[in-house]
Amino acid sequence: MSRVRRCLTSGTPKPVGADALGVIRDERDKAKHRGGEHIMSDVSIIGSGNMASAIGALALKGGNAVEIVGRDAAKAAALARALGDGATAGTWGAAPGGDIVILAVLFDSAVPVVSQFGDALEGKIIVDITNPFNPSVTGLAIPDDTSIAQMVAKAAPASARVVKAFNTIFRDVLAAGGPLDVFMAGDDAQAKASVSAFIKSLGLRPQDAGGLTMAHWLEGAGLLSVGLARNGVGSLNFSLGVNFG
Repeated sequence: MSRVRRCLTSGTPKPVGADALGVIRDERDKAKHRGGEHIMSDVSIIGSGNMASAIGALALKGGNAVEIVGRDAAKAAALARALGDGATAGTWGAAPGGDIVILAVLFDSAVPVVSQFGDALEGKIIVDITNPFNPSVTGLAIPDDTSIAQMVAKAAPASARVVKAFNTIFRDVLAAGGPLDVFMAGDDAQAKASVSAFIKSLGLRPQDAGGLTMAHWLEGAGLLSVGLARNGVGSLNFSLGVNFG
């Protein structure tokens, strides 16, 4: 979750996009066969803002290959360079190289972006991390009977699977790392298993809230976090979690 808003060195060029992820995958496969390394996910992040940076950094630390895809190609390339080895910049609108595609854009861009990518997202696991807050951040800017994640699922190719996750954690808390609970929701068990494995690779704890209809309530939980930050807690330095007695 990005910070709450009112509406809310050069070096050797890196290979770009799916080809670059293939190079990284091949090198990690070689390392695995040499030393038993556990290979994690190939992840594409659509977006180049604060949440993309936080998730990308944790993903690399957890052994994942990361592709940054941004409408602003220069900004995406700059973030990939800042993240360091294992991060590459992809091409806007082209098929993402990662099996998991994290949608790290503003909520009102989520459906248009997925529609624009269209068939390029066939077979992908799309992770929606957005929060549909109204301009005053006092309510949700969507109907009560749906969620941004469900809207994304309708806009995505039929073979894509959508999982809601990461939307209840403020960016700086996420960037600092675990242990944190990551609530998620989705209809496809295999997709949720893949996202769970990815979350665990970040040093975080996946918490399955159920089917994709639960995404509406996770988006409400994002709003709850903002209310707590503004009132009872008084800061952004916390996260919602499960306490086992």
